Amino acid sequence: MRLQYKLTYSLLALLFIAGVAKAQTGAFYNVKNYGAKGDGRAIETQAINKTIETVAAAGGGTVYFPAGNYQSGSIHLKSNISLYIDQGATLIAAEATKEAGYDDPEKIVTNEYEDFGHRHWHNSLIWGENLHDISIMGPGTIWGKGLERTNHIDKMKGEEDMNPNKSIALYKCRNVIIRDISILHGGWFAILATAADNMTIDNVKMDTNRDGMDIDCCQNVRISNCSVNSPYDDGICLKSSYGLNTGRSCENITITNCQVSGFDEGSFLDGTYKRTVKYNGGPTGRIKFGTESNGGYKNVAISNCVFVYCRGLALESVDGALMEDVSINNITMRDIVNAPIFVRLGARMRGPVGTPIGTASRISISNVTAYNVDAMQGAIIAGLPGNEINDLTLDNIRIYFKGGGTKEQASIVVPDQTKLYPEPKTFGITPAYGFYISHVKDLKMRNVETSFMAEDMRPPYFLEFVDGADFQHIRSQKATGTATFMLNQVKNFNIFNTGQVPNTNLTSVDKKEL
Repeated sequence: MRLQYKLTYSLLALLFIAGVAKAQTGAFYNVKNYGAKGDGRAIETQAINKTIETVAAAGGGTVYFPAGNYQSGSIHLKSNISLYIDQGATLIAAEATKEAGYDDPEKIVTNEYEDFGHRHWHNSLIWGENLHDISIMGPGTIWGKGLERTNHIDKMKGEEDMNPNKSIALYKCRNVIIRDISILHGGWFAILATAADNMTIDNVKMDTNRDGMDIDCCQNVRISNCSVNSPYDDGICLKSSYGLNTGRSCENITITNCQVSGFDEGSFLDGTYKRTVKYNGGPTGRIKFGTESNGGYKNVAISNCVFVYCRGLALESVDGALMEDVSINNITMRDIVNAPIFVRLGARMRGPVGTPIGTASRISISNVTAYNVDAMQGAIIAGLPGNEINDLTLDNIRIYFKGGGTKEQASIVVPDQTKLYPEPKTFGITPAYGFYISHVKDLKMRNVETSFMAEDMRPPYFLEFVDGADFQHIRSQKATGTATFMLNQVKNFNIFNTGQVPNTNLTSVDKKEL
């Protein structure tokens, strides 16, 4: 009975695919029936948009791209529409000529808090605004060949021309599915989703020249089984910008079973995995919260993700965001080029005057293994005077650093970077090779191990301006004559069950080595 069911299902699937490939079938509309050639030479913008309009007029359905190469300008999504890009089909962003038919960026911009890319959506290969029940699916490829990776001019200054720079841009949409596609050379954003709610991004592969996916001010989002290679910018990035002209939290988000990396662009999808890129101290390619952080991040869970040849995990609130109730679990990292963990509460405050400094609280990071981490910095956890990171738990962490730090570097005073762009490199070399922790309240670290490959004369831990720190089961490789902990202005400090350091309880200490 089961075998018969499988055979019947397979036969139906084959008949369905054959029907779709031949012509329009039921709710499937083949773009070639509406004038598209798929020869890689013709500009298909009008034919593709004509197909979409026909489907929308019929009440919805699937716009089908059979195998072929389709050059296009701006494609206008509509509600109840699915784009299906089949195996062997490539949707190509045409060069930005008048004939390509790209849309201009929106002319009404009411704030200057975000850069051009975060404030405009229409100058894209595929875009949708105020839509519902839309999907972009299929095993085919989107190639952003003609897309810019930035803007050379700014409409805020009265300049009129702007080349397209996004593969997929969604603004105020709901019930969205993006599944199974590959994106090559995606432009400034391969996916920019702003206030896109109830969205699923699954089994998407990206090999791109700037951000992979920016999930901005979105709620109820599921990202799973994705691979994002982005050597020149962030891979999977949660943001809460002021692009809506108001703050809105990025909330109820899950990211699971994903890989991020910084191999040379193009070498991920072709399987060569080249590592020659040198960009601003090394490839980027990470999972990050921020930098735009006006509305906040709430109820976010990240699990079972792999970082390889890229920067480390970054959680940032610097524009007034409330970053709270965050759980990160089961992360492996290899060949990391800066701080493997970066938690930053800052005060860049790019937003309306009078906005209060944000918060970072109830954050849990557990089951993390990182190998071959750059020697310049340890993990960085840094709040502000009077605005401490609060209630942070690190559990079952194992980090292998390259090492090589000097005794002189152990005396470095980390500069105050309150208003600067929040990047680990702005902190310079840290005085600890393992963890630099500053302006934190209620810190719990359990089952944490740090080690180095080359002898490092810095201590594993440097804490300053910390109130409430509990350490249990800590194992730290250290050079002979080097302390395990360096404390500066620390209160309510406790160590338990740590062989290198006896059980210790300190109510208050100005400076102390342990």
